Amino acid sequence: MSKEKPDTIAVSAGRMTREHFGVVNTPVYRTSTILHPSLESMKGEALPYKYGRRGTPSSRSFESAIEALEGGARCVAVPSGLNAIATAIMAVCNAGDHLLMTDSCYGPTRLFCDKTLKRFGVETEYYDPLIGGGIAALLRPNTRAVYCESPGSLTFEIQDVPAIAAAAHAKEVSVLLDNTWATPVFFRALDYGVDLSIMSGTKYINGHADVMVGTITANESHRKRLEAFYGDTGLFLGGDDTYLSLRGVRTLAVRLKRHEENALALTRWLTTRPEVARVLYPALESDPGHAIWKRDFSGSSGLFGVELKPVSKSALSAFFNGFAHFGLGYSWGGFESLIIPADFKRTATKFQCDGPLIRLHAGLEAAEDLIADLEAGFARMREGA
Repeated sequence: MSKEKPDTIAVSAGRMTREHFGVVNTPVYRTSTILHPSLESMKGEALPYKYGRRGTPSSRSFESAIEALEGGARCVAVPSGLNAIATAIMAVCNAGDHLLMTDSCYGPTRLFCDKTLKRFGVETEYYDPLIGGGIAALLRPNTRAVYCESPGSLTFEIQDVPAIAAAAHAKEVSVLLDNTWATPVFFRALDYGVDLSIMSGTKYINGHADVMVGTITANESHRKRLEAFYGDTGLFLGGDDTYLSLRGVRTLAVRLKRHEENALALTRWLTTRPEVARVLYPALESDPGHAIWKRDFSGSSGLFGVELKPVSKSALSAFFNGFAHFGLGYSWGGFESLIIPADFKRTATKFQCDGPLIRLHAGLEAAEDLIADLEAGFARMREGA
């Protein structure tokens, strides 16, 4: 399916219609035990499934659909996006290894590196997300992986992933990328030199705010080590969650286009507001990362950041308290619009931000209604100043 458009792959990949008597959607398999007709079958490879934790038609349908979208050799599904991050890193890093982590990474990724990886003897060094091919200067003999996230979490820097990958691969270092923001619909990470593409499927893959799921997709060179760690640690995603996640995949491309339309409408409107210092969204021509985004990405999703001009705490509270359509809640990527204050940590670089930073997710509502909701929020801000 590599020559098909993402819209077609999302609808067609992972279907097991023939195996299930013409049923369009693979049924939910809830099982631990799988019975074998003979000792020879049990010990051999006669049956495609041996034990529930090792895979079922439900998990295989979902994973193969993501494989097709990513253009990868193997996808595994895990219970959350953070678990996907941890699994991918631990599949390639051992005690004594050195990991290069983008300074713009997702907060819980940093926490995992600073606590758990450190406890297991893996050293994490944070790097400037805009370093590009300059990453070569940071590579050591014991560097095992470079971890990217593009755009960066909360601050939305676009990384030069091909340049980073070229430098890393020259030293036989693995490249990992959190591709949750774009998904393979807008950025086929493996085509740009990434070895393990990671997504929080809780976000756009599922798209309905009712499942926790993570995915890791490997290219051929990293397939065996991913499968080995995944199997050895007993990871698995149950039938109900894989069913709901695969249901989300079927409308992924359509939903992303609407998220993109709404985000473009909102960000362009926000750039005109007197309360706004800047909008962080790489699809905007004014964004510092726009040129690389336009070169490598085929679209933009609904998540973006806004730096407000300095305001009092009471004015900021008035802004947040009272939205009709923007919910105050963590996560994103579902059908609903969300807004939160954004707190981030940097240790290798400084991100200049004079006013409050907020993160917004443009859902599937009418853009006009979302703009009116934000306009009312700015009115409350003025009244609360």
